Amino acid sequence: MKAIQVTLDEALLARLDADAEVRRDGRSAVLRRAADEYLRRRRKRAIAEQYTKAYRGGALSDEFSGWEQEGTWPE
Repeated sequence: MKAIQVTLDEALLARLDADAEVRRDGRSAVLRRAADEYLRRRRKRAIAEQYTKAYRGGALSDEFSGWEQEGTWPE
């Protein structure tokens, strides 16, 4: 791991330090998990946007138009 320096305002730092998870695991561990979760959500959102772009009004929508009523759900 690489050590970095992060600047937080005093109010946010106080809220962070008051958290039970931070007291148990430490600031660094909690901030690592928070950064990982942020990047995961961002990637998931980017993938969803790509799907939306591809299937709504994009090149693929013309290719599959007219087939909406062809599929049926099993009883």
